[in-house]
Amino acid sequence: MSNHLDKPSNTEDEYFAREEIEAKRKLALQQATALAARQREELKALHYMKCPKCGMDLQTLKQGNVELESCFNCHGIWLDAGELDQLIEQHGHEGSGKVMGAILNLFKKK
Repeated sequence: MSNHLDKPSNTEDEYFAREEIEAKRKLALQQATALAARQREELKALHYMKCPKCGMDLQTLKQGNVELESCFNCHGIWLDAGELDQLIEQHGHEGSGKVMGAILNLFKKK
């Protein structure tokens, strides 16, 4: 009988094994989350203010209170969410064709 008291029960062994597995699972999840955050920051550092078409630096141009990002290499123009609506409001409600024409005039080669 004394030999039985010296050894923990199978239930106790299973409990500690589950606790250890859960602790390792939580650690792995924390490491994966930290890695994902680090990778997002690295990607942002690589691509921030870079043209998605050609990779050159984007330049910010002011059109009223809206900042347009433009690539002078491939002549691409990028707007943030809601900026097209702001441009339409700034140029009145005469239609988006005139707004786009005004925007395109900014980038015509002279």
